[in-house]
Amino acid sequence: MNCPDLPRYRPVLSDARAPLTHEVRALDERGRASSIAIPAERPLTVYVDKREIVTLMTLGGAPEALTLGYLRNQRLVRSIEDIVSIQVDWAVDAVAVVTRNGIADVEERTAKKVVTTGCGQGSVFGGLMDEVDQITLPADARLAQSVVYRIVETIRTQQSIYKQAGSVHGCALFSHDGELLYFVEDVGRHNAVDAIAGLMWLDGLEGGDKLFYTTGRLTSEMVIKGAQMGIPFLLSRSGTTQMGHMVAEKVGMSLLARCSGKHFLLLAGHERLVFEPGLLEPLNAPRMA
Repeated sequence: MNCPDLPRYRPVLSDARAPLTHEVRALDERGRASSIAIPAERPLTVYVDKREIVTLMTLGGAPEALTLGYLRNQRLVRSIEDIVSIQVDWAVDAVAVVTRNGIADVEERTAKKVVTTGCGQGSVFGGLMDEVDQITLPADARLAQSVVYRIVETIRTQQSIYKQAGSVHGCALFSHDGELLYFVEDVGRHNAVDAIAGLMWLDGLEGGDKLFYTTGRLTSEMVIKGAQMGIPFLLSRSGTTQMGHMVAEKVGMSLLARCSGKHFLLLAGHERLVFEPGLLEPLNAPRMA
């Protein structure tokens, strides 16, 4: 006899709302006045069991998922079941997290920090660097060239705060065939990836057959977070750093940088990409007059 599926565990979550853009008056080079939209950056101080952990500068589009993903990617909590509730209150720019059993050795685990090259977060708990050797990504994961192009086109046509107001980063999670699952924007790409990590936990999604796209650089921290989420493919319209590349090769992750139109640079994990030469015009194809 088959047992019915048990409902997936979800912490008690608030549903905090905040404006994502703010109108300001601007003058152009001719002195002409207009009203433009800019991203509405705001602080969010995270308290875990009444202990202040960090203040994140955020757009505020998905603060509960951001908080959950931050705790996940910093390895402060190991399972979503460890979280009882996440309550955001924009009146005081804070979020209160209640855990089931507290965070073991919280002072020691939050003491060591490494300054990063990322924007919007600025530091990462140093212990993450020690966990890279324990990460294993699925060796049989493959990515078709046509899926890369589908992802790039999806991002190009995606409605976004960036197109309206600029000054934000976007991150997206895709299925193995290029279907958009989540799209999150924030003032820093680290916040956006943490929010997606939180959404994956809430929805019970594994990363082994997923692809991650970011508008920002593929730094070491971005690669580590992607690997922690179990995702074997990271794509960016920007580039990577030496340490980001080193970590990707260490964990066996594929990095695709400078993704724009039909162009990309595969920098690591070359064996995972399935090239489809028929998608491109021959190099010696005659040009139209």
